[in-house]
Amino acid sequence: MKVACIGAGSWGTAVARLLALNGHVTWLWAHSESTAGYINEHHKNPRYLVDCELPQNIIATSHLKDCLDAANALVFVVPSAHLRSVAQECSQFVRENIPAVVLTKGIENKTGKLMIDVVLDELPTCKEIACLSGPNHAEEVSRDLPSAAVVACKDPDRAIFFRDLFHAESFRVYVSDDPIGVEICAAAKNVIAIACGISRGFGTGDNTAALLMTRGLAEMSRLVNAYGGKAITCMGLAGMGDLIATCTSSHSRNAAFGRAFAEGESLEHYCERTHMVVEGALACISIREAAKKLNVDVPIADAVWNLLYGGFSFDDVFESLVQRTPKDEFYGLA
Repeated sequence: MKVACIGAGSWGTAVARLLALNGHVTWLWAHSESTAGYINEHHKNPRYLVDCELPQNIIATSHLKDCLDAANALVFVVPSAHLRSVAQECSQFVRENIPAVVLTKGIENKTGKLMIDVVLDELPTCKEIACLSGPNHAEEVSRDLPSAAVVACKDPDRAIFFRDLFHAESFRVYVSDDPIGVEICAAAKNVIAIACGISRGFGTGDNTAALLMTRGLAEMSRLVNAYGGKAITCMGLAGMGDLIATCTSSHSRNAAFGRAFAEGESLEHYCERTHMVVEGALACISIREAAKKLNVDVPIADAVWNLLYGGFSFDDVFESLVQRTPKDEFYGLA
């Protein structure tokens, strides 16, 4: 099949390689014409995963029309802040009811919409859009280290279609009927990872990291429940699996940013230095807004927002968390 992979960052590059190795002609859309040209000439991405050799059946382009023409499947892997505008650009070239899957992780600011709903707004003829998430760092997937993900869609046939598209010997794919739960886990775990990184940067230990991760999992579960998803999804690959990887791995840009922030580096400088988007820094804004509308308690997301945008000190935020009155461990869940 011809697969259109929209986004040539580190994850998009790793995904394109995976699809190409599965035998699909993979068209990889890059925003920069020079990046697309370099990939076609050298079969490497000049900016991300620079040592990763890309298969010959990856064709890079900076033209969405060429990428989408006669495509059998559509894969979105662009940063959350740009997903709506890119999907809108795609709308004039996308055939009706093309199978589409979103790998972008986040919740849209102001609207509180999940990434699949953002795409559906711009591509209404796609009808049932799937999402794929899991504990997958691009650096390891690109080296064929054993990994797994879950693909979720309300249409079971569409979920199976994408399971078969992505599944490989080193990349196991499971299916779910809970895209809401998968999407919220994908966004919320990045916020918890920033909290863990900041905490580590200020000298706390493993106990504190475990505390943040488990209470973060409960926080994610309350939000999933309020959105109408299944809290049990938080115990799977998109929830606990991705939370562990993102909070503990040396590859995690969210945890790494948290450490850098604790050492005095600003969000803007970190993004400029690493050429990476810190999705958790965006997600904490939208999660906080959504939680207020849904009356959901999200103390860790609030704490991250207070540190990044509210001008609070670490000592003030830490004190506010530890002085909270303990509740039932799984409060806020139906």
